[in-house]
Amino acid sequence: MANKNVELMRGNPETAVKKLAIPIMISMLLTASYNIIDGIWVAGLGQAAIAGIGFVTPIFMILNGVSVGLGNGATSSISRFVGAKNHEGANKSAAHALLIFLVASIFLTVILLFIQEPLLRTYGASGQNLAEGLKYGTPLFLGLIAFMFGNGGSGILRGEGDMKRAMYAMIVSVTLNAILDPIFIYVLGFGSAGASMATIFSALGSASVILYWILIKKDTYVDVNLREFKFESKIAKDILKVGIPASMDMFMMSVAVSLYLVFISTIGGEYGIASFTSGQRLYLFAIMPLTAIGSAVSAVSGSAYGAKNGDYLSRAHLYGVKFGIAFGTAVTIILVAFAPQLATLFAYTEETAVLVPEITRFLRIASLCLPLTGAGMTSSFLYQGMGKGTMSLMWTIIREVIFTVTATYTLGIVLGWGLVGIWTGLATGRILASILNFAFARYTIRKVRAKFGT
Repeated sequence: MANKNVELMRGNPETAVKKLAIPIMISMLLTASYNIIDGIWVAGLGQAAIAGIGFVTPIFMILNGVSVGLGNGATSSISRFVGAKNHEGANKSAAHALLIFLVASIFLTVILLFIQEPLLRTYGASGQNLAEGLKYGTPLFLGLIAFMFGNGGSGILRGEGDMKRAMYAMIVSVTLNAILDPIFIYVLGFGSAGASMATIFSALGSASVILYWILIKKDTYVDVNLREFKFESKIAKDILKVGIPASMDMFMMSVAVSLYLVFISTIGGEYGIASFTSGQRLYLFAIMPLTAIGSAVSAVSGSAYGAKNGDYLSRAHLYGVKFGIAFGTAVTIILVAFAPQLATLFAYTEETAVLVPEITRFLRIASLCLPLTGAGMTSSFLYQGMGKGTMSLMWTIIREVIFTVTATYTLGIVLGWGLVGIWTGLATGRILASILNFAFARYTIRKVRAKFGT
Protein backbone atom coordinates (compact mmCIF):
# COMPACT_ATOMS: atom_id res chain seq x y z
CA MET A 1 0.00 0.00 0.00
CA ALA A 2 2.73 2.44 0.94
CA ASN A 3 4.54 2.02 -2.39
CA LYS A 4 1.30 2.62 -4.31
CA ASN A 5 0.81 5.82 -2.33
CA VAL A 6 4.30 6.99 -3.17
CA GLU A 7 3.79 6.27 -6.87
CA LEU A 8 0.51 8.16 -6.76
CA MET A 9 2.28 11.24 -5.41
CA ARG A 10 4.88 11.04 -8.17
CA GLY A 11 2.26 10.67 -10.90
CA ASN A 12 -0.49 12.85 -12.41
CA PRO A 13 -0.87 15.82 -10.01
CA GLU A 14 -4.63 16.32 -10.53
CA THR A 15 -5.33 12.66 -9.83
CA ALA A 16 -3.03 12.71 -6.83
CA VAL A 17 -4.64 15.81 -5.29
CA LYS A 18 -8.14 14.38 -5.79
CA LYS A 19 -7.37 10.92 -4.42
CA LEU A 20 -5.36 12.21 -1.48
CA ALA A 21 -7.80 15.00 -0.59
CA ILE A 22 -10.86 12.79 -0.08
CA PRO A 23 -9.51 10.65 2.82
CA ILE A 24 -7.87 13.74 4.36
CA MET A 25 -11.20 15.52 4.07
CA ILE A 26 -13.04 12.73 5.84
CA SER A 27 -10.34 12.62 8.49
CA MET A 28 -10.45 16.37 9.10
CA LEU A 29 -14.24 16.49 9.17
CA LEU A 30 -14.08 13.79 11.79
CA THR A 31 -11.50 15.85 13.68
CA ALA A 32 -13.75 18.90 13.54
CA SER A 33 -16.62 16.81 14.84
CA TYR A 34 -14.80 16.80 18.19
CA ASN A 35 -15.85 20.43 18.57
CA ILE A 36 -19.34 19.79 17.24
CA ILE A 37 -19.95 16.84 19.56
CA ASP A 38 -18.48 18.67 22.55
CA GLY A 39 -20.60 21.73 21.74
CA ILE A 40 -23.83 19.74 21.54
CA TRP A 41 -23.26 18.05 24.90
CA VAL A 42 -21.86 21.14 26.63
CA ALA A 43 -24.90 23.18 25.51
CA GLY A 44 -26.85 21.31 28.17
CA LEU A 45 -24.61 22.81 30.86
CA GLY A 46 -25.78 26.38 30.15
CA GLN A 47 -24.55 29.67 28.68
CA ALA A 48 -21.68 30.12 31.17
CA ALA A 49 -20.19 26.75 30.16
CA ILE A 50 -20.50 27.60 26.46
CA ALA A 51 -18.83 30.98 26.99
CA GLY A 52 -16.13 29.50 29.26
CA ILE A 53 -15.14 26.94 26.64
CA GLY A 54 -15.24 29.73 24.06
CA PHE A 55 -12.61 31.64 26.00
CA VAL A 56 -10.38 28.53 25.90
CA THR A 57 -10.73 28.31 22.11
CA PRO A 58 -7.73 30.56 21.24
CA ILE A 59 -5.45 28.60 23.59
CA PHE A 60 -6.73 25.29 22.22
CA MET A 61 -5.99 26.58 18.73
CA ILE A 62 -2.37 27.04 19.78
CA LEU A 63 -2.25 23.54 21.27
CA ASN A 64 -3.84 21.88 18.27
CA GLY A 65 -2.04 24.20 15.84
CA VAL A 66 1.42 23.24 17.06
CA SER A 67 0.67 19.54 16.67
CA VAL A 68 -0.79 20.05 13.19
CA GLY A 69 1.99 22.49 12.26
CA LEU A 70 4.79 20.13 13.24
CA GLY A 71 2.92 17.37 11.41
CA ASN A 72 2.88 19.60 8.32
CA GLY A 73 6.63 20.03 8.73
CA ALA A 74 7.01 16.26 8.68
CA THR A 75 4.72 16.01 5.64
CA SER A 76 6.72 18.60 3.71
CA SER A 77 10.10 17.08 4.56
CA ILE A 78 9.12 13.47 3.87
CA SER A 79 7.24 14.29 0.64
CA ARG A 80 10.24 16.18 -0.74
CA PHE A 81 12.48 13.18 0.02
CA VAL A 82 9.88 10.98 -1.69
CA GLY A 83 9.94 13.21 -4.77
CA ALA A 84 13.73 13.08 -4.83
CA LYS A 85 13.55 9.24 -4.42
CA ASN A 86 15.60 9.41 -1.22
CA HIS A 87 14.14 6.63 0.96
CA GLU A 88 16.80 6.93 3.66
CA GLY A 89 16.16 10.64 3.97
CA ALA A 90 12.43 9.99 4.44
CA ASN A 91 13.22 7.43 7.17
CA LYS A 92 15.43 9.89 9.04
CA SER A 93 12.87 12.65 8.70
CA ALA A 94 10.14 10.46 10.26
CA ALA A 95 12.38 9.49 13.20
CA HIS A 96 13.37 13.09 13.88
CA ALA A 97 9.72 14.16 13.65
CA LEU A 98 8.80 11.76 16.48
CA LEU A 99 11.52 13.24 18.68
CA ILE A 100 10.33 16.77 17.93
CA PHE A 101 6.73 15.82 18.82
CA LEU A 102 7.85 14.47 22.21
CA VAL A 103 9.98 17.48 23.16
CA ALA A 104 7.35 19.97 22.01
CA SER A 105 4.53 18.27 23.91
CA ILE A 106 6.44 18.29 27.22
CA PHE A 107 7.52 21.92 26.85
CA LEU A 108 4.13 23.25 25.82
CA THR A 109 2.19 21.35 28.48
CA VAL A 110 4.17 23.10 31.22
CA ILE A 111 3.83 26.52 29.57
CA LEU A 112 0.09 26.26 28.88
CA LEU A 113 -0.77 25.12 32.40
CA PHE A 114 0.91 28.22 33.80
CA ILE A 115 -0.48 30.80 31.40
CA GLN A 116 -4.06 29.59 30.91
CA GLU A 117 -5.73 31.58 33.71
CA PRO A 118 -4.00 34.92 32.96
CA LEU A 119 -4.87 34.47 29.28
CA LEU A 120 -8.51 33.69 30.02
CA ARG A 121 -8.76 36.82 32.18
CA THR A 122 -7.15 38.85 29.39
CA TYR A 123 -9.85 37.65 26.98
CA GLY A 124 -12.52 38.90 29.40
CA ALA A 125 -13.37 35.71 31.29
CA SER A 126 -14.53 36.16 34.88
CA GLY A 127 -16.74 34.57 37.49
CA GLN A 128 -18.52 31.40 36.45
CA ASN A 129 -17.38 31.39 32.81
CA LEU A 130 -13.75 31.66 34.00
CA ALA A 131 -14.29 28.68 36.31
CA GLU A 132 -15.84 26.69 33.46
CA GLY A 133 -12.97 27.64 31.15
CA LEU A 134 -10.38 26.40 33.65
CA LYS A 135 -12.30 23.17 34.18
CA TYR A 136 -12.29 22.55 30.44
CA GLY A 137 -8.76 23.75 29.70
CA THR A 138 -6.69 21.99 32.38
CA PRO A 139 -7.32 18.37 31.27
CA LEU A 140 -6.96 19.46 27.66
CA PHE A 141 -3.47 20.85 28.23
CA LEU A 142 -2.39 17.91 30.37
CA GLY A 143 -3.21 15.64 27.44
CA LEU A 144 -1.31 17.62 24.83
CA ILE A 145 1.00 14.68 24.12
CA ALA A 146 -1.96 12.72 22.70
CA PHE A 147 -2.75 15.49 20.21
CA MET A 148 0.90 15.93 19.34
CA PHE A 149 1.46 12.31 18.35
CA GLY A 150 -2.00 11.91 16.81
CA ASN A 151 -1.79 14.95 14.52
CA GLY A 152 1.97 14.71 14.08
CA GLY A 153 1.83 11.00 13.25
CA SER A 154 -0.85 11.74 10.66
CA GLY A 155 1.62 14.21 9.13
CA ILE A 156 4.18 11.41 8.73
CA LEU A 157 1.60 9.24 6.95
CA ARG A 158 0.56 12.14 4.71
CA GLY A 159 4.20 12.68 3.75
CA GLU A 160 4.31 9.25 2.12
CA GLY A 161 0.82 9.64 0.65
CA ASP A 162 -0.86 7.20 3.06
CA MET A 163 -4.01 9.24 3.71
CA LYS A 164 -6.41 6.35 4.24
CA ARG A 165 -4.83 5.02 7.41
CA ALA A 166 -4.68 8.51 8.89
CA MET A 167 -8.44 8.55 8.25
CA TYR A 168 -8.92 5.15 9.89
CA ALA A 169 -7.10 6.32 13.02
CA MET A 170 -9.37 9.35 13.18
CA ILE A 171 -12.47 7.16 12.90
CA VAL A 172 -11.28 5.33 16.02
CA SER A 173 -10.75 8.64 17.79
CA VAL A 174 -14.11 10.19 16.90
CA THR A 175 -16.01 7.04 17.79
CA LEU A 176 -14.39 7.05 21.22
CA ASN A 177 -15.18 10.74 21.66
CA ALA A 178 -18.85 10.27 20.80
CA ILE A 179 -19.11 7.44 23.34
CA LEU A 180 -17.12 9.09 26.13
CA ASP A 181 -18.57 12.62 25.96
CA PRO A 182 -21.96 11.93 27.59
CA ILE A 183 -20.38 9.48 30.02
CA PHE A 184 -17.73 11.92 31.30
CA ILE A 185 -19.92 15.06 31.17
CA TYR A 186 -23.16 13.74 32.67
CA VAL A 187 -22.93 10.14 33.91
CA LEU A 188 -19.71 10.72 35.86
CA GLY A 189 -20.66 14.36 36.52
CA PHE A 190 -17.41 15.99 35.36
CA GLY A 191 -19.23 18.73 33.42
CA SER A 192 -16.98 20.92 31.25
CA ALA A 193 -13.92 18.96 32.34
CA GLY A 194 -15.58 15.80 31.08
CA ALA A 195 -15.76 17.18 27.54
CA SER A 196 -12.00 17.78 27.40
CA MET A 197 -11.23 14.47 29.12
CA ALA A 198 -13.24 12.62 26.47
CA THR A 199 -11.35 14.49 23.76
CA ILE A 200 -7.96 13.60 25.24
CA PHE A 201 -8.72 9.90 25.67
CA SER A 202 -10.02 9.82 22.10
CA ALA A 203 -6.88 11.51 20.73
CA LEU A 204 -4.79 8.99 22.65
CA GLY A 205 -6.58 6.21 20.79
CA SER A 206 -5.71 7.80 17.44
CA ALA A 207 -2.08 8.32 18.40
CA SER A 208 -1.72 4.74 19.61
CA VAL A 209 -3.01 3.30 16.33
CA ILE A 210 -0.65 5.44 14.22
CA LEU A 211 2.41 4.69 16.36
CA TYR A 212 1.57 0.98 16.17
CA TRP A 213 1.70 1.12 12.38
CA ILE A 214 4.94 3.10 12.27
CA LEU A 215 6.94 1.57 15.14
CA ILE A 216 5.59 -1.95 15.70
CA LYS A 217 3.83 -3.30 12.61
CA LYS A 218 6.32 -1.42 10.40
CA ASP A 219 4.35 -1.63 7.17
CA THR A 220 4.71 2.04 6.26
CA TYR A 221 6.98 3.42 3.52
CA VAL A 222 9.15 5.10 6.14
CA ASP A 223 11.15 2.64 8.23
CA VAL A 224 11.75 4.09 11.72
CA ASN A 225 14.30 2.29 13.90
CA LEU A 226 14.63 4.18 17.19
CA ARG A 227 17.48 1.97 18.45
CA GLU A 228 19.70 3.13 15.59
CA PHE A 229 18.58 6.76 15.82
CA LYS A 230 21.29 9.40 15.45
CA PHE A 231 20.36 13.03 15.76
CA GLU A 232 21.14 15.12 12.69
CA SER A 233 20.53 18.84 13.03
CA LYS A 234 20.09 19.23 9.27
CA ILE A 235 17.11 16.85 9.25
CA ALA A 236 15.54 18.51 12.30
CA LYS A 237 15.95 21.94 10.70
CA ASP A 238 14.34 20.68 7.49
CA ILE A 239 11.22 19.71 9.49
CA LEU A 240 11.20 22.80 11.69
CA LYS A 241 11.66 25.30 8.85
CA VAL A 242 8.09 24.40 7.87
CA GLY A 243 6.84 23.06 11.23
CA ILE A 244 7.56 26.18 13.26
CA PRO A 245 5.99 28.67 10.82
CA ALA A 246 3.04 26.28 10.33
CA SER A 247 2.61 26.15 14.11
CA MET A 248 2.87 29.91 14.24
CA ASP A 249 0.07 29.99 11.66
CA MET A 250 -2.30 28.76 14.33
CA PHE A 251 -0.70 30.98 16.96
CA MET A 252 -1.35 34.05 14.83
CA MET A 253 -4.89 32.87 14.18
CA SER A 254 -5.25 32.45 17.94
CA VAL A 255 -4.04 36.02 18.44
CA ALA A 256 -6.63 37.17 15.92
CA VAL A 257 -9.41 35.16 17.62
CA SER A 258 -8.32 36.63 20.95
CA LEU A 259 -8.85 40.11 19.52
CA TYR A 260 -12.21 39.09 18.08
CA LEU A 261 -13.20 37.89 21.56
CA VAL A 262 -12.20 41.23 23.07
CA PHE A 263 -14.23 43.12 20.43
CA ILE A 264 -17.22 40.79 20.83
CA SER A 265 -17.09 40.89 24.64
CA THR A 266 -17.06 44.69 24.52
CA ILE A 267 -20.07 44.80 22.22
CA GLY A 268 -22.17 41.80 23.20
CA GLY A 269 -20.84 40.44 26.50
CA GLU A 270 -21.44 36.80 27.39
CA TYR A 271 -24.29 36.61 24.84
CA GLY A 272 -21.99 37.66 22.02
CA ILE A 273 -19.20 35.32 23.12
CA ALA A 274 -21.57 32.34 23.37
CA SER A 275 -23.03 33.13 19.92
CA PHE A 276 -19.58 33.45 18.35
CA THR A 277 -18.32 30.29 20.03
CA SER A 278 -21.23 28.22 18.76
CA GLY A 279 -21.11 29.65 15.24
CA GLN A 280 -17.34 29.32 15.11
CA ARG A 281 -17.61 25.58 15.77
CA LEU A 282 -19.61 25.20 12.57
CA TYR A 283 -17.32 27.57 10.66
CA LEU A 284 -14.25 25.57 11.67
CA PHE A 285 -16.08 22.40 10.65
CA ALA A 286 -16.87 24.00 7.28
CA ILE A 287 -13.26 24.88 6.46
CA MET A 288 -12.05 21.33 7.10
CA PRO A 289 -12.66 20.24 3.47
CA LEU A 290 -10.65 23.28 2.33
CA THR A 291 -7.85 22.41 4.73
CA ALA A 292 -7.91 18.83 3.45
CA ILE A 293 -7.55 19.97 -0.15
CA GLY A 294 -4.68 22.21 0.91
CA SER A 295 -2.99 19.32 2.74
CA ALA A 296 -3.22 17.17 -0.38
CA VAL A 297 -1.71 19.99 -2.44
CA SER A 298 1.07 20.32 0.15
CA ALA A 299 2.03 16.65 -0.20
CA VAL A 300 1.81 16.60 -4.00
CA SER A 301 3.59 19.94 -4.45
CA GLY A 302 6.30 18.79 -2.05
CA SER A 303 6.90 15.71 -4.19
CA ALA A 304 6.86 17.83 -7.39
CA TYR A 305 9.25 20.36 -5.86
CA GLY A 306 11.60 17.58 -4.72
CA ALA A 307 11.54 16.17 -8.25
CA LYS A 308 12.12 19.70 -9.68
CA ASN A 309 8.97 19.43 -11.79
CA GLY A 310 7.53 22.94 -12.15
CA ASP A 311 4.69 21.82 -14.43
CA TYR A 312 3.35 19.35 -11.85
CA LEU A 313 3.74 22.01 -9.15
CA SER A 314 1.60 24.47 -11.11
CA ARG A 315 -1.04 21.92 -12.02
CA ALA A 316 -1.37 20.67 -8.45
CA HIS A 317 -1.95 24.25 -7.23
CA LEU A 318 -4.53 25.17 -9.90
CA TYR A 319 -6.47 21.95 -9.45
CA GLY A 320 -6.46 22.43 -5.68
CA VAL A 321 -7.75 26.00 -6.05
CA LYS A 322 -10.62 24.93 -8.34
CA PHE A 323 -11.44 22.05 -6.01
CA GLY A 324 -11.39 24.41 -3.01
CA ILE A 325 -13.61 27.05 -4.61
CA ALA A 326 -16.16 24.39 -5.60
CA PHE A 327 -16.28 22.89 -2.12
CA GLY A 328 -16.30 26.30 -0.44
CA THR A 329 -19.29 27.35 -2.54
CA ALA A 330 -21.22 24.18 -1.74
CA VAL A 331 -20.57 24.50 1.99
CA THR A 332 -21.56 28.17 1.99
CA ILE A 333 -24.90 27.36 0.37
CA ILE A 334 -25.58 24.72 3.05
CA LEU A 335 -24.65 27.02 5.94
CA VAL A 336 -26.73 29.92 4.64
CA ALA A 337 -29.77 27.80 3.78
CA PHE A 338 -29.84 25.78 7.00
CA ALA A 339 -28.39 28.31 9.45
CA PRO A 340 -31.38 28.36 11.87
CA GLN A 341 -31.52 24.57 12.09
CA LEU A 342 -27.74 24.31 12.57
CA ALA A 343 -27.81 27.04 15.23
CA THR A 344 -30.33 25.02 17.21
CA LEU A 345 -27.73 22.26 17.66
CA PHE A 346 -25.94 24.52 20.16
CA ALA A 347 -28.97 26.26 21.63
CA TYR A 348 -31.55 23.60 22.30
CA THR A 349 -32.24 24.36 25.97
CA GLU A 350 -34.64 27.01 27.28
CA GLU A 351 -31.70 29.07 28.59
CA THR A 352 -29.65 28.98 25.38
CA ALA A 353 -32.50 29.29 22.83
CA VAL A 354 -32.01 33.06 22.87
CA LEU A 355 -28.69 32.51 21.03
CA VAL A 356 -30.28 31.05 17.88
CA PRO A 357 -30.91 34.36 15.99
CA GLU A 358 -27.32 35.59 16.50
CA ILE A 359 -25.72 32.26 15.64
CA THR A 360 -27.85 32.27 12.48
CA ARG A 361 -26.63 35.77 11.55
CA PHE A 362 -23.04 34.72 12.15
CA LEU A 363 -23.34 31.71 9.84
CA ARG A 364 -25.10 33.63 7.06
CA ILE A 365 -22.52 36.42 7.02
CA ALA A 366 -19.16 34.96 8.10
CA SER A 367 -19.43 31.91 5.82
CA LEU A 368 -19.60 34.06 2.66
CA CYS A 369 -15.79 34.07 2.55
CA LEU A 370 -15.51 30.27 2.18
CA PRO A 371 -15.36 29.98 -1.65
CA LEU A 372 -12.38 32.32 -2.00
CA THR A 373 -10.85 31.02 1.23
CA GLY A 374 -10.48 27.76 -0.72
CA ALA A 375 -8.12 29.53 -3.11
CA GLY A 376 -6.18 31.27 -0.33
CA MET A 377 -5.72 28.21 1.88
CA THR A 378 -4.57 26.06 -1.04
CA SER A 379 -1.96 28.70 -1.86
CA SER A 380 -0.68 28.74 1.73
CA PHE A 381 -0.32 24.95 1.74
CA LEU A 382 1.54 25.16 -1.55
CA TYR A 383 4.27 27.19 0.17
CA GLN A 384 4.51 24.60 2.95
CA GLY A 385 4.92 21.80 0.42
CA MET A 386 7.78 23.69 -1.20
CA GLY A 387 9.46 24.00 2.21
CA LYS A 388 8.68 27.74 2.42
CA GLY A 389 6.92 27.77 5.77
CA THR A 390 7.75 31.41 6.50
CA MET A 391 5.88 32.48 3.37
CA SER A 392 2.80 30.56 4.51
CA LEU A 393 3.03 32.23 7.92
CA MET A 394 3.31 35.65 6.28
CA TRP A 395 0.00 35.12 4.50
CA THR A 396 -1.71 33.95 7.68
CA ILE A 397 -0.64 37.19 9.35
CA ILE A 398 -1.84 39.22 6.36
CA ARG A 399 -5.19 37.42 6.29
CA GLU A 400 -6.15 37.12 9.94
CA VAL A 401 -4.23 39.87 11.73
CA ILE A 402 -3.87 42.67 9.20
CA PHE A 403 -6.97 42.37 7.01
CA THR A 404 -9.53 40.61 9.20
CA VAL A 405 -8.77 42.18 12.58
CA THR A 406 -8.77 45.60 10.92
CA ALA A 407 -12.08 44.89 9.18
CA THR A 408 -13.81 43.57 12.31
CA TYR A 409 -12.63 46.49 14.45
CA THR A 410 -13.55 49.08 11.82
CA LEU A 411 -17.00 47.71 11.02
CA GLY A 412 -17.94 46.46 14.47
CA ILE A 413 -16.60 49.21 16.73
CA VAL A 414 -15.50 52.28 14.76
CA LEU A 415 -18.58 52.37 12.50
CA GLY A 416 -20.81 51.01 15.27
CA TRP A 417 -22.31 48.09 13.36
CA GLY A 418 -22.07 45.90 16.48
CA LEU A 419 -21.98 42.12 16.19
CA VAL A 420 -23.15 42.27 12.56
CA GLY A 421 -20.07 44.40 11.85
CA ILE A 422 -17.82 41.77 13.44
CA TRP A 423 -19.37 39.00 11.34
CA THR A 424 -19.09 41.13 8.18
CA GLY A 425 -15.47 41.98 8.97
CA LEU A 426 -14.61 38.30 9.29
CA ALA A 427 -15.88 37.64 5.77
CA THR A 428 -14.49 40.81 4.16
CA GLY A 429 -10.95 40.52 5.51
CA ARG A 430 -10.59 36.89 4.52
CA ILE A 431 -11.94 37.44 1.00
CA LEU A 432 -9.53 40.27 0.21
CA ALA A 433 -6.50 38.45 1.64
CA SER A 434 -7.33 35.21 -0.21
CA ILE A 435 -7.45 36.98 -3.57
CA LEU A 436 -4.00 38.50 -2.98
CA ASN A 437 -2.61 35.18 -1.72
CA PHE A 438 -3.69 33.35 -4.88
CA ALA A 439 -2.12 36.02 -7.11
CA PHE A 440 1.17 35.83 -5.20
CA ALA A 441 1.17 32.01 -5.41
CA ARG A 442 0.91 32.12 -9.19
CA TYR A 443 3.79 34.63 -9.29
CA THR A 444 5.87 32.32 -7.07
CA ILE A 445 5.16 29.32 -9.29
CA ARG A 446 6.24 31.22 -12.40
CA LYS A 447 9.58 31.97 -10.74
CA VAL A 448 10.03 28.31 -9.73
CA ARG A 449 9.21 27.09 -13.23
CA ALA A 450 11.78 29.46 -14.70
CA LYS A 451 14.34 28.15 -12.19
CA PHE A 452 13.61 24.47 -12.95
CA GLY A 453 13.12 25.04 -16.70
CA THR A 454 9.81 23.11 -16.66
